[in-house]
Amino acid sequence: MTWNLIFFLNNILLGVGLAMDAFSVSLANGLSEPHMRRRKLCTIAGVFAFFQALMPMIGWICVHTVVQYFKSFEKFIPWIALTLLLYIGGKMLYDGIKSKNEEEATTHRLGFSALLVQGVATSIDALSVGFTIADYGFLMALVSALIIAAVTFVICASGVIIGKKFGTKLSGKATILGGAILIFIGIEIFVTGVFL
Repeated sequence: MTWNLIFFLNNILLGVGLAMDAFSVSLANGLSEPHMRRRKLCTIAGVFAFFQALMPMIGWICVHTVVQYFKSFEKFIPWIALTLLLYIGGKMLYDGIKSKNEEEATTHRLGFSALLVQGVATSIDALSVGFTIADYGFLMALVSALIIAAVTFVICASGVIIGKKFGTKLSGKATILGGAILIFIGIEIFVTGVFL
């Protein structure tokens, strides 16, 4: 893999796709605390961004420790990435369509431990990104994770602000968009890894 525009574009799109669950939760967090201070808004976005960067790096490390011992495993990486991203994207599409008409409102203040749980829960799917970036060197994988984190931070901060103003009516559409993006990226990785 080389440093080019496609590398950055793919990672921005990956960040957008992965951040949609966190965006939905950020909307709900904004709705539950309409007078939230800027510091807490940045903390929420920062926690989501941290976990969205951490999980791909954990996945990348796992893939590289496995691949070093089992070189034949490399040919399965596009298949695994496709399967995981289709599953995660499909689940997001299903959840977004299913909950499209449901309104979930919370009226309690968000504590830091609850925020950490939200961060892990919304980023666990990013672990599979370690498979999608397996052919990157360490520096490229780190840059990829940082791009995903930056995109997540912006999206989640926006989600809290929108949630504070408008509520969670956009959360289902965000989940649908995120699912579609992940499915597209899974197909692109598979086609590139298997046919090119």
